[in-house]
Amino acid sequence: MIDAIRISPTTQTSSQTTLTLEQERTLFKQNRFIAMPLAGTIVWAMLGLTAPFVSEFVMTWLLYIGTGAIFYLGAGLSYITGERFFAKDKVTTSFDRLFFVGLIMSLMVFGIALPVAAIDHTTVPLSLGILAGLMWMPLSWAIQHWVGYFHTIARTISIVAVWYLFPEARVEAISTVIVIIYIISLYALERRYRKL
Repeated sequence: MIDAIRISPTTQTSSQTTLTLEQERTLFKQNRFIAMPLAGTIVWAMLGLTAPFVSEFVMTWLLYIGTGAIFYLGAGLSYITGERFFAKDKVTTSFDRLFFVGLIMSLMVFGIALPVAAIDHTTVPLSLGILAGLMWMPLSWAIQHWVGYFHTIARTISIVAVWYLFPEARVEAISTVIVIIYIISLYALERRYRKL
């Protein structure tokens, strides 16, 4: 029965209003999921490369602007990767909504990050690096794949470790860790997609 609903995620039919949750999950899992990690890889690589050449004040603002731009860059890249986030004919499932709830949940961590950053600006790459990785957990559950669990856990542990190990180059170290974890995650996501 699930094979009967195996349609393009960008093709909407009237029968989809009666899909079961498991059928919606099957449709959701057909997505490629690489636009946002590609955007994150690009932004964090640029932040890491820029850090040695700008002041701490400028770097703090670049961190806020850069991490805030990941969603918009990812949305633009989604039209190149074929994911088309905001296409009018895109089927929206309960799992798409779960992903966006996870995104909003991650953004709510700014409520902690901003006051802490006001006390110690060196916590900004630590806070932003961790909070932007939280949304991978519900994604992993939704697509029934290990990549999101790996991404969040490895990213959090590694960011905390390098924040302590490289106090004079925190942005560069955290950016490097994040980019490496993104590359591994992108590889895993693309392999998963090709096996569908």
